[in-house]
Parts: sequence; C-alpha cells; structure tokens
Amino acid sequence: MDLVLQTQYFLYLALGFVALGIEVWALSDCVRRPGTAFEAAFKRTKGFWLALTGGAVVVGLLSALGGRGGFNLFQLVAIIAACVYLADVKPAVSQTSGRGGNSGPYGPW
Repeated sequence: MDLVLQTQYFLYLALGFVALGIEVWALSDCVRRPGTAFEAAFKRTKGFWLALTGGAVVVGLLSALGGRGGFNLFQLVAIIAACVYLADVKPAVSQTSGRGGNSGPYGPW
C-alpha cells in the first residue's frame, strides 16, 4: 500500500510541475504582447490577463513547491485560466498584433 501512495504522490507532483510550466508559458506570452492587441481582438484588457495568468503562476508555485502532492480546486482553476489564455486569447491577439503568418511591416505579402 505504501508503494501505491508514493506513486500517487509523485504522479501528482509531476502533474503540478507540468501545470506550472503551462502557467508560466501563458504569463510570459501575455507579458510580451502589446496592450492594444488585446482590445483590437475584442478580448479583455492586458491587465486582466496579466492578473489572471500571474495569479495562476502563484497558485502553481505554491502547489508544486508546497510538497503535499495533492491536486486541489485552486490548481484546477489556475490551469484552466492558463489554458483558456493559450487556446483562445493568444491566437486572437497574435493575429491582430501582426506576429506570425505572412505579414510584413506594411501588411500581408
């Protein structure tokens, strides 16, 4: 039984670090985007997304480095917030900011 509990502990710890990596990725991408691109894409403001992804990183750090090895409701909300940013906001903001694709400094090629 002890082996099962240790396996469960390390599995939750690994999931916590994976979630932390996703949350840090979302925050670092949000920091690099211009604030006007969020409004042009009809998403919330950059400050809103910085607060949301920053809070997700704080929750992820406390959970992953806390050492309990559990997965609680706060971690679930934090990873969902980061995934919503990466799946919905990031593509919309990157289209309006001119990054990626085949656009040059004066428009599409």
